[in-house]
Amino acid sequence: MTAGGFPRAALFDLDGTLLDSAPDMLATANRMRASRGVGAMTLDVLRPHVSKGARAMLAAAFPAMEQGPREALVPEFLAIYQEELGRHSVLFDGVAEMLAALEAGGSTWGIVTNKPEYLARDILPQLGWESRCAVLIGGDTLAEKKPHPLPLQVASERIGIAIADCVYVGDDERDIQSARAAGMPSIAALWGYRQAHEEPALWLADVMVEWPVTLVEPSAWPTARLVVGAT
Repeated sequence: MTAGGFPRAALFDLDGTLLDSAPDMLATANRMRASRGVGAMTLDVLRPHVSKGARAMLAAAFPAMEQGPREALVPEFLAIYQEELGRHSVLFDGVAEMLAALEAGGSTWGIVTNKPEYLARDILPQLGWESRCAVLIGGDTLAEKKPHPLPLQVASERIGIAIADCVYVGDDERDIQSARAAGMPSIAALWGYRQAHEEPALWLADVMVEWPVTLVEPSAWPTARLVVGAT
């Protein structure tokens, strides 16, 4: 822990955890639908699928399309999304205050996402994070992505802080699986994107948090001794 009582490092998922990027994704999906003569879909339909990645969002946008042809749309989706990146998205309420509290408390923070690294890196200057974010691992940075533990292990190595002294925060079950496999304390971000059938309590995160502003308090963060299944 830091002198301020926070973990030495906080690592975050990006979409659905720090950034409400669903509006950017919706603009992307609706451009693709419009080009095929299909009417616009609504944010409430797409939002639960955002943390599952481009393929899941395409399945929501084109449910009648067979998997093979839909799979072929992934490059188009990513290209259009790059044009829409940051145009409509906003930080979740309380994220700015949370990051400021971590920094004031002496913590290092970074991002570990399954979004392609070039897209995640493109958003940092728009948020003023290029010098604040200590490490960025994307879904294509390494040979494995979440739920594999490798991205969190490498992030820990790159910032020079032991896994047990980091905490990972994410809104998807894969985030918690990755943290548990790495032996890293975890927080389930309940404010993010998930489908109706998902039960975050079953993910076995060390802590579940309703809103980012809760994490401005050091006492809201788990410590290494609380980790279930840590090695």
